[in-house]
Amino acid sequence: MKTVLLFLLLASPAYAQTQEAVNAALFGCGPANVKFDVKESAPQPESAIEPGKALVYVIEDMGQAAEECVGGCITIRMGVDGEWVGANQGNTHFSFSVSPGEHHLCSNWQSSLSSRSSFYSLANFTAEAGKIYYFRARIWQGARISWLDLDPVNSDQGRYLVIASPLAVSHAKK
Repeated sequence: MKTVLLFLLLASPAYAQTQEAVNAALFGCGPANVKFDVKESAPQPESAIEPGKALVYVIEDMGQAAEECVGGCITIRMGVDGEWVGANQGNTHFSFSVSPGEHHLCSNWQSSLSSRSSFYSLANFTAEAGKIYYFRARIWQGARISWLDLDPVNSDQGRYLVIASPLAVSHAKK
């Protein structure tokens, strides 16, 4: 019994440090309590780039699995520099503007299940005014494991994914 107690006392600071490090790594995300409602809109032409800004597209790519969403598709919310900027659901896309400079992106599986809502994927990039950036968010599910990827894609693939997917219109739930 003393050994177990000693182990717990010694392990507690290590766990706290690990949890602190995890929370620090998620600084690109927004507040945990913000959830989104997402609706699809008809595909739109590419958005115009605001003067002095860069444009970022995020495409949720579920492949053919999106056609089989029973009870709703997976919602992936997207954060930039500590604020949520929107969400996707199924094979959809949305865009937002950023100022030139380094930015930190965070994608998170929005779920009421803690085993799913703990899935994050992070990326960073340096934006240049007048440029367009494309990122693809994907959930991979196997028989016993799932994970979330957020990856930059080249402009040819990005334009194709945007044109081939409906626009996601998301609003933070009140």
